[in-house]
Amino acid sequence: MKTLKILVLSLLVGVVLTLAVKRLSSIFNLKPPASVSTAEAATSKIDQRILRAQQAIGRMPAKSDGYNQLASAYMQKARESGDLDFNAKADATITQSLAIEPDNYDALKLRAKLQLTYHRFAEALETAHRAQRFRTDDADVWGQMTDALVELGDYPGAVKSAQKMVDLRPDSSAYARISYLRSLHGDINGAIEAMKAAVQAANPNDPEAVAWCRVQLGNELMNAGKLDVAEQEFDEALLTFADHHLALQAKARARVAAGDLQGAVQIYKRQREKAPSADVAQALGELYTLLGRADAAKNEYETFESLERENAAIERSWRHMVNYWLDHDANLEESLRLATVEYESRKDIFTCDSQAWALFKNGRVEDAKKVIDEALRTGTKDARINFHAATIYKALNLRDKASQHLEFAVRLNSSFDPVQMDSAKKMLAELE
Repeated sequence: MKTLKILVLSLLVGVVLTLAVKRLSSIFNLKPPASVSTAEAATSKIDQRILRAQQAIGRMPAKSDGYNQLASAYMQKARESGDLDFNAKADATITQSLAIEPDNYDALKLRAKLQLTYHRFAEALETAHRAQRFRTDDADVWGQMTDALVELGDYPGAVKSAQKMVDLRPDSSAYARISYLRSLHGDINGAIEAMKAAVQAANPNDPEAVAWCRVQLGNELMNAGKLDVAEQEFDEALLTFADHHLALQAKARARVAAGDLQGAVQIYKRQREKAPSADVAQALGELYTLLGRADAAKNEYETFESLERENAAIERSWRHMVNYWLDHDANLEESLRLATVEYESRKDIFTCDSQAWALFKNGRVEDAKKVIDEALRTGTKDARINFHAATIYKALNLRDKASQHLEFAVRLNSSFDPVQMDSAKKMLAELE
């Protein structure tokens, strides 16, 4: 299909990208002093950016430039530290910038980027379109449109936007989006190939970005069942940027997949020392459940629900909470109501999956099948979606289809949910 050109890049394009990677690598060759850790050097650098931007505002408070610089620095600080309060500061700063100059292009780009962070995807798409009234040759804005369209479930539109981004500027950000689109379409090997290019093209003067790319590469390797090499990528990410929050979570998942539950617990505890996290609390609850520590699990789950309610208010999305409730057979009617609200506004495969699982858990199996078919429309190998599909198909006595999708969840994906793994293995044995 023409619109899927991005998913099957030609050999010629691959050569061009390789040359671009080599050129970028030759340009950026500075390293932080040996006496300072990479994470400390990066933190110092971003704090200096914040200070310089604040000074720029002090000198020219009626100009938008300083506010844009400050908002950008705050967002980078949030990304590096995992402290999302900096995103709130960025939001207020962008508002100030747009109050001074309503159509200033840089502020519009920053607003779209932040709206994506807050999961306000339709708003981000609208803001990106507004920015394109001034320029249509900015690869970053095409990337923002790609992200928004992916999350809204318009995959053909996302492919076209990503292809435009690649045409304008084939770099690490473009390769990462290629990788994700390939992964969504079930092309795991292609996703790994593109993510390797993203790692090679990443600016070594931005260690957080390099670490992020390595985490994504490791995640795709986990999806392919290549646990050892995936964990090596997570280790490299942590060497590149110590205590990177996504790398710590990924490393913990790798330890779980390797059967080292206690090791995973220690990693999650290490991450929680940096900042509270709903994801970490949920993961610890699951691990304590597997370790037979019911009281500790209960405490973590309560922490998760408290933190996730705050996240849901900010992101205007209850999907994470809904998935948790459904997996724990709690608040099933409310879960279906909230899942339906989200499903009516966006049709990405993960929202479809949540809706299908909520329907199934509420006894509406035929309706669940229709929606899980939507979730599978891209050919995804995602373990959770395929496990849910297998469960729904089995309930309808579609044994061959159930067995096929269970293979993806149990045998081909070493990062499958450890709490659900026993149920998945039992179901697979029943189907064989």
